[in-house]
Amino acid sequence: MRKLRLMAAATLAIFAASCSQQGPGESSTPASSGSAASAGSGNKTIGLAISTQNNPFFVELKDGAQKAATAAGLQLVVVDAQDDPARQISGVEDLIQKKVGVILLNPTDSSALAGAVQSANNAHIPVVTLDRAVDGAQVASHIASDNIAGGAMAAKFLAQQLNGKGKVIELQGVPGTSAARDRGKGFDDEAQKDGLNIIASQPANFDRAQGLTVTENLLQAHADANAIFAQNDEMALGALRALDIGKHSNIVVVSFDGTPDGIKAVKDGKLAATVAQQPEQIGRLGVEAAQKLLGGQSVDKNVAVPLKLITK
Repeated sequence: MRKLRLMAAATLAIFAASCSQQGPGESSTPASSGSAASAGSGNKTIGLAISTQNNPFFVELKDGAQKAATAAGLQLVVVDAQDDPARQISGVEDLIQKKVGVILLNPTDSSALAGAVQSANNAHIPVVTLDRAVDGAQVASHIASDNIAGGAMAAKFLAQQLNGKGKVIELQGVPGTSAARDRGKGFDDEAQKDGLNIIASQPANFDRAQGLTVTENLLQAHADANAIFAQNDEMALGALRALDIGKHSNIVVVSFDGTPDGIKAVKDGKLAATVAQQPEQIGRLGVEAAQKLLGGQSVDKNVAVPLKLITK
């Protein structure tokens, strides 16, 4: 009998030890999909999988999320993909393993991240996409500016500046992202209506250095261009540098995002206009949606963040 009592005590000790190995904030109890109960009662951790922190726009987005999380008493775990879809997939998997309550996802590639979102769904962790959507995936909410409307806004402004007779070079963003696709569609459709002629389009991957190089190359082949539309401020700033080097003073440049550097270029008279998003607000709204999900509340499927055209 004494032997049996000792064996039972040992079994209980092993069970208690296995339970104590669980990390803080983690729950071994699965919960229903679509609510923060997915990560266990009392979970106060949110994951933010961001595309890159080498772009001021996404730094502002992250800062907005961090401020909102701190104010709400939530922990924000940030994983930076450095514009690498494979790295971001790994980052999302890491957040799933950490059993965060909600994942905020700013995808590097709108198609490549569908599987990672499905993995989160399978783990009963809600996903909220920020700025860029994920194709063919189920998310709790999508928070972004209307990129199609913003692209059209840029085209209308250029048409007014050029009296509907412009020859435009278009610097495209990262291929495969919804932002590049939608901004391009909005701009191209409106440009056609307004009589603008897009004589060349090429990706510069939302990057300032590539914006410079691509602009230099395209201007060699299209010396008659009199306007440039860059799908973000970083590429536009690279294009401005290329125009300065090549002494092209008669080319109008319009861009998208409204970063501090972009707005400064507008105020300095170098950039004609930028379609301003509000990245800090996107980050803040993402955390507010996550907080609702953590509390088991419903959230809007789509949240539009207002745009405005910044001119001198």
